Amino acid sequence: MRMLSPDRYHSSVTAIDLADLQRGGVRHLLIDLDNTLMPRDSSEVPPDVRVWIDRLSDHGMSACLVSNNWHAHVTSVAESIGLPIVAKALKPFPSAFRKGLRELGGSAKHAAVIGDQIFTDVLGGNLLGMTTVLVAPQSTSDLPHTLVLRRLERLVLAGREPLA
Repeated sequence: MRMLSPDRYHSSVTAIDLADLQRGGVRHLLIDLDNTLMPRDSSEVPPDVRVWIDRLSDHGMSACLVSNNWHAHVTSVAESIGLPIVAKALKPFPSAFRKGLRELGGSAKHAAVIGDQIFTDVLGGNLLGMTTVLVAPQSTSDLPHTLVLRRLERLVLAGREPLA
């Protein structure tokens, strides 16, 4: 069960305390895109999330998007917020996370994975020994297979609520 347990659980990325992550030795962030930075059915990153991304450098952090999405819009979203992206990631398999770390010149020891899914983001980060941060999904719209996994996630979280 440890492999499915996030180190932190927040209501959104903007609720994540970057200074706290920095104190914990985190210097590199591997961030999911759909339902983490923006709602899955959107192509616009919300203004408050853009501000949060802009603050990463204030905390000495770099970031790379790691997304299972393969559609062309993910690359344009990444460009619009100035972050590199590893698309078609096949999370939770470690290869995409390793590619993201290489892109940032970082190591798993000093990295955190931020995402909205336990069976992709949290499991993948835990497999490599990274800090894992689960965020509540930013919309209720999901793919059919993800909706099935959401039911299992509720069991894994066992009533745990995200920090505001």
